Amino acid sequence: MQPCEEVPADRVDILGVGVHAIDMNEAVRRCHRMLDEHSKGYVSVTGVHGIMETQRDTAFRGILNRSFLCVPDGMPTVWIGRLRGHTGMGRVYGPDFMLAMCRGLVSRGCRHFLYGGGPGTVERLRERLRLLAPGIRIVGTYTPPFRPMSPAEEDELVALVAEARPDIVWVGLSTPKQERFMAQMLDRLNTRLMVGVGAAFDLHAGLRRDAPDWIKACGLQWLHRLCQEPRRLGKRYLVNNPQFIWRVVVQFAGLKRTFEQIEDRSS
Repeated sequence: MQPCEEVPADRVDILGVGVHAIDMNEAVRRCHRMLDEHSKGYVSVTGVHGIMETQRDTAFRGILNRSFLCVPDGMPTVWIGRLRGHTGMGRVYGPDFMLAMCRGLVSRGCRHFLYGGGPGTVERLRERLRLLAPGIRIVGTYTPPFRPMSPAEEDELVALVAEARPDIVWVGLSTPKQERFMAQMLDRLNTRLMVGVGAAFDLHAGLRRDAPDWIKACGLQWLHRLCQEPRRLGKRYLVNNPQFIWRVVVQFAGLKRTFEQIEDRSS
């Protein structure tokens, strides 16, 4: 096992993942500033599922920790941050973040590229975003295969993005696939910002129903999604959630470092 990385002061250490202690407005502001400065990076929208993936894959933990922003997608991450003293921390829910960015960047003339989704999803999403964010400039789309992309397909994508010259590439895959894709392709793509928003593609395309606001505020959105897709999400939520709670309790008790040292010696 790799040694635990130091988490910067503006992030909350949640099981070794540095989640930024920010809210929606601050996340949007930082992305606007990054685009103004012509920097380059990717945003990871991270909740319990992503953090638990890092417990089985330390390389994936590094991908999240190297994000320009690793924002709190779920209420449990927000609650932990607030318990650590970050009282202004708020949820940065992927679909809401995507819509806020798309609307806020219209006046700047920013160019958007949509990557991900199933057959027909990005086409529906493109039309819906033109209604939700009037004036948005969507300069390209790409639906990847469900299998890993071949070198030829990667080259095709690189050429498409080079021609489209987007400021932002929106990535609508599942976690951890979308974060690995962004970390792998960021340097190859002619863009400044990549943002992994997962289910936002299906939600904004009208292919899936979002949870009511009161369910989101209670931290029960996972249950709403489980009821919609029990076969696909059952193992993720019914196994990950109890393990997450236990590991966070251990971390709060000050035993996390001890357990990691034991695992280091046994690996």
